[in-house]
Amino acid sequence: MAKNSTETSALTQAGLNLIQQALSIYDRKLQLVVGNRQFQQMFDLPDHLVTPGAEFSDTIRYLAERGDYGAVGDIESFVTSRVQQALAFEPHYMERTRANGRVISVEGHPLSQGGWVTVYTDITPIKRQEALLRARSEELSDQVLAYTEELTQTNRALASANSALEETKRELTEMESRTRLTAEMMPAHIARIDRDRRYTFSNRRLGDVMPGRPSDLVGLHASAALGDEFYNRISPYFARAFTGEPSVFELVDDASGRRIRVALTPDHDDDEITGVYILSMDITQEAQARAALTQTRKRELAAQLTSGVAHDFSNLLTIILGLQSRLAQMPLGEEAQKMVAATTRAVRRGGTLLDRIASISGRRELHFEPTLVPDMLRGLETLARSTLPDGIDLKIDVSELGDPIVLDAGAVQDGILNLILNATHAIGAGPGTIHLTARPIRETWVEFRVTDTGPGFAPKALEHALDPFFTTKGGEGSGLGLSMVYDQTKVAGGQLKLSNSAETGGAVVSIRLPLRKPLQPISPRLVLLIEDNEDIRTSVRDMLTTMGHQVIEATSAEEALGLVDLDGLGLILSDVMLEGAQTGPEFLKGLRAAGINVPMLVMTSLPPDDPRRAEAGFPVLAKPFTQGELATFLSDEVRI
Repeated sequence: MAKNSTETSALTQAGLNLIQQALSIYDRKLQLVVGNRQFQQMFDLPDHLVTPGAEFSDTIRYLAERGDYGAVGDIESFVTSRVQQALAFEPHYMERTRANGRVISVEGHPLSQGGWVTVYTDITPIKRQEALLRARSEELSDQVLAYTEELTQTNRALASANSALEETKRELTEMESRTRLTAEMMPAHIARIDRDRRYTFSNRRLGDVMPGRPSDLVGLHASAALGDEFYNRISPYFARAFTGEPSVFELVDDASGRRIRVALTPDHDDDEITGVYILSMDITQEAQARAALTQTRKRELAAQLTSGVAHDFSNLLTIILGLQSRLAQMPLGEEAQKMVAATTRAVRRGGTLLDRIASISGRRELHFEPTLVPDMLRGLETLARSTLPDGIDLKIDVSELGDPIVLDAGAVQDGILNLILNATHAIGAGPGTIHLTARPIRETWVEFRVTDTGPGFAPKALEHALDPFFTTKGGEGSGLGLSMVYDQTKVAGGQLKLSNSAETGGAVVSIRLPLRKPLQPISPRLVLLIEDNEDIRTSVRDMLTTMGHQVIEATSAEEALGLVDLDGLGLILSDVMLEGAQTGPEFLKGLRAAGINVPMLVMTSLPPDDPRRAEAGFPVLAKPFTQGELATFLSDEVRI
């Protein structure tokens, strides 16, 4: 791009040098943008005064000191006067006799964005002709005719210069148009506000970044464009920008649920800050992925820290249970038997707690598939009602979720059921109500909210309820339920918030998950299925044929090698572990190296941290899976 710009600048300069008249262009700060060769030659200017960026005032001072304007008295006052005239940006035409006796015409035209285009023409021959005509009009009729022809020629040259000037203006306008088009195409909102915090420029993309906001912003105050709530949060950053401090920060727009990254850059005009440039982008998906990655890393660290302890703890519990069984068989007194039974119950509770620690520190597989939320919640209602006491009612409301969305339905059901059980415990014997709602937030999130009529969260619970092992149930709770729901939500790229209801005073738990609509299913194709377990191969084959695909099967890499050259092969799906010497990923890597270019995927029941899975090198689908999960996996990983 820099090379093209340099070439364009050189071509423009070459074109201007072909114009017979002198030409200069100064910007709104009266700094030279471009001047042709004739401009330097006509006024015999040194190189530094015809270099882009040269000050108009320096050029006037140089000419005045050289006597080009005749006797001007105080040179600095003369320079100031000429600068003030230029800053008025009024079109003008004048003729001036220079100290060397040459007469030039000066024609200036202001530019729309500020600045000047000025054309200088040496009209000395024309002036001489006019004087000669006046002195000898009767005697020199033949010469008058010749001079008239010369004048006509001069006028034609002037017309040519004017055409060149118009072309220069057209190019400047086209450059401005291209710059604006580039700004309009950016997937971000680009704008500028002045010191009154009113917009002086906008690329009309604010509504794309923050839905519901206006697009025509020029002249609007920032509070009217952004809304009072968001403006009040961003206003301190504006204040710092107007002191010269740039900043980059992130905020959540509560109206749309989107996370916005904003960059503010002060606009300096000499030593004064006249405005602030704004660049804002929707980074909701980036933040969701970042949160999921962060949570996954935390879980992996927790798994490393707890795996050894859990192993040793499990061994100790096994030893204690064995000893307790031997004690129970001894002829002990009634009181001692009660102590043995109580110890045994405590040990079994420790085993249950150990399982829950393993589930929260281990990496849970995500199983995404298209899900009808109303159907999912009807199934959840069947499970939940059997756990509710007679005095507690469960209400479920679903709005604007009639179409399938992509969710890990099992994890969502488990999480909401956990919240319902917590709400039941908070309400106690009742009477009371648990209200479950599901709705979309714009097209960014799907929100599941559980509200109860219990006493609500205590201040300490609001602060620590998501911490593992924090519980308000005394010895009856493990403190892992709500933290597990939080963990599952974060791994899925979602958000979990706790609050108390202003209406009922009860607890409110809100789960927001990324709202993903199902992708278009991949087109039917010929699939090579490589799986050594006959039952699994049959099940997966039925799923694929139900989706409209044709399937050929193999149990090993050796058997599959004879099928990869079939015409029309459009997809290979292989298990990681196969019969024979080669694993599935090793076989697929060999095909890729041989130049076979069809989509290649793998499936496995190996745990995520197994090197044979972690280093597969191809997209992995975890077993077991449903047809919906398989269809979603193919849509995500295979281009249609």
